[in-house]
Amino acid sequence: MSDVRHVLVLPDRDTAEEVAGELADRFGVAEEPQLVRDALAGEDDAEDAQWLVVVEDPAGRLDSAALDAFAAEYEGWLEAP
Repeated sequence: MSDVRHVLVLPDRDTAEEVAGELADRFGVAEEPQLVRDALAGEDDAEDAQWLVVVEDPAGRLDSAALDAFAAEYEGWLEAP
């Protein structure tokens, strides 16, 4: 079985950090999610950067629909694989 990786796209760093912290409580994610700054193409202004929360899901047990709904609570979304 290949490892599953979920990528949540959030509007800013503070939100991404909050989501990363909530993942353990809400979904029982054991491994610390990775935060990645995703500058929009052609944008130099840091304010226009989105933040990605990368969640490793080696057992493939996280529900994509639930993750997408969770991200939506923070004005974000789950990136389609």
